[in-house]
Amino acid sequence: MTDEEIRTIVRQVLAVRVVAQTPARASAHIPHASFVRLQMVVPTEPGSPCIIEPAVTCNNCGYCVSHGH
Repeated sequence: MTDEEIRTIVRQVLAVRVVAQTPARASAHIPHASFVRLQMVVPTEPGSPCIIEPAVTCNNCGYCVSHGH
């Protein structure tokens, strides 16, 4: 295989990948798993300690019920 044939193949592959990532597919965006919130009961009373960092007060950020944790 010549260098020019390899370049042609690489250009073809890149063209297919770029077309697959066009904004038309942006409407089918699936959020990353770290942004999904789990269905859990978390203490939300005013003044309750944070589950992740008990030294501070819970501010209902949702970090403890997400896959990001």
